[in-house]
Amino acid sequence: MLKFLIEKEFKQLLRHSFLPKLVIAMPCIILLVFPWVASYEVKNVSLCVVDNDHSTLSSRLMQKVAASAHFRLAATASGYSRAMQSIESGDADIILEIQPSFEEQLMRGGEGQVMLSVNAVNGVKGSLGSAYLLSLLSDYAAELRSERIPAPAVAAVGSIRLLPTYFFNPRLNYKAYMIPALMVLLLTLLCGFLPALNIVSEKEAGTIEQLNVTPVGKLTFILAKLTPYWLVGFIALSIGFALAALLYHITPAGSFGTIYFFSAIYILAISGFGLLISSYSDAMQQAMLLAFFFIMILALTSGLFTPVSSMPQWAQYITVFNPLKYFMQVMRMVYLKGSGIGDLLPQLIALCGFAVFSNTWATLSYKKSK
Repeated sequence: MLKFLIEKEFKQLLRHSFLPKLVIAMPCIILLVFPWVASYEVKNVSLCVVDNDHSTLSSRLMQKVAASAHFRLAATASGYSRAMQSIESGDADIILEIQPSFEEQLMRGGEGQVMLSVNAVNGVKGSLGSAYLLSLLSDYAAELRSERIPAPAVAAVGSIRLLPTYFFNPRLNYKAYMIPALMVLLLTLLCGFLPALNIVSEKEAGTIEQLNVTPVGKLTFILAKLTPYWLVGFIALSIGFALAALLYHITPAGSFGTIYFFSAIYILAISGFGLLISSYSDAMQQAMLLAFFFIMILALTSGLFTPVSSMPQWAQYITVFNPLKYFMQVMRMVYLKGSGIGDLLPQLIALCGFAVFSNTWATLSYKKSK
């Protein structure tokens, strides 16, 4: 009986005019677009410069700032009030004001003064942009000191030399951190959203009543509903692997087998959750709204964009019940650190628990007429 039900589900899926195309198109769209826009790297910060000194050193500073990849020289203003107008209009993000006697003070061995005024409407852009600019100003000051002090004198002065070592992501490539998480989001959308529409679509079509009067058990019914989404999830994940390798040259440091093993458990957990939503929904619109609501909550509390450790304590307690968080940890650890199943036992236990819980509840909540 299970064989025929699974055959029915596959035929129903393949006969749909849109769903097979969605399985192919969604991985392509997510991995072609999201890695470029889902980034905290700040570039092209608009800068307005007020040069009150008009000296050689101030001009050299302006050239150094303009040559940086992080900044774009949007305008030069004759005064601070004019520069503030560019901040208020949104044309500039930061004002760099070079104070009068900037070169004179530096040549006398004093401190050349500059003032930064930052538009902090976007706090991330404002804080990172000002940090980049402060680092650039420090480099400029070090260049001037090395030019003014003879090399033997510089060598005689004690200094601290930093040699940073970056583990697991030595190039600090943000895409290597985001792409594995986006694959998890992809599986969640496909294997969580589609099952949520499955049972309720049969309710609206009336075909669920024909199944209800058959001797098919609840467990057999749920297994037949879940099986196609394993295949859908594996196909979408494989497309994601191929795109990540071909377009971004990102491959897992660990085993593909580990990822597929955890994916099978996660798809079971999230598909069961989708079927649970479908069982309690009476209309397609209701199921779509519920699925969208829960998937948004799961994604925002998973650590996709904001680290869980940076969330308030009460939010961190909520993330304990989020299966998306655990599978995202698995993907990032396998991709970046090469972790194996032995290193991921807490995540394995959590995902197995969610799979058993969601599918047991989905089975018990399915109302079958005898």
